[in-house]
Amino acid sequence: MPTVSMTVNGKQVSADVEARMLLVEFIREHLELTGTHVGCDTSQCGACVVHLDGRSVKSCTTLALEADGGEVTTIEALSNGVELHPMQAAFKEHHGLQCGFCTPGMVMSVLDLVSRNPDPNEAEVRD
Repeated sequence: MPTVSMTVNGKQVSADVEARMLLVEFIREHLELTGTHVGCDTSQCGACVVHLDGRSVKSCTTLALEADGGEVTTIEALSNGVELHPMQAAFKEHHGLQCGFCTPGMVMSVLDLVSRNPDPNEAEVRD
């Protein structure tokens, strides 16, 4: 069984994993970080989005081994416990939460978007 090592939310982690284990499974089952969700099982919904080396990826179609040596950031890393990250607060203030299941993935996706394009137009946000 291969060993995977990565930094997740600033902490070094390592574990033996099956070669076919998805990153979302590693995050949820091995690390017990349950803010990242599996929604559609087809890579369409984005509920599973995390950042890998500063870019958003769908963790339901990324193998844990693909993140080996990388830096993963999940929704859990954004707030400092009590105070929400400004993007989380904006989602709350503007009623962007819906049922909340896919919200973590949407927040992570839009953080990637604004890191690359600080002033996106409506079409870019919708895309």
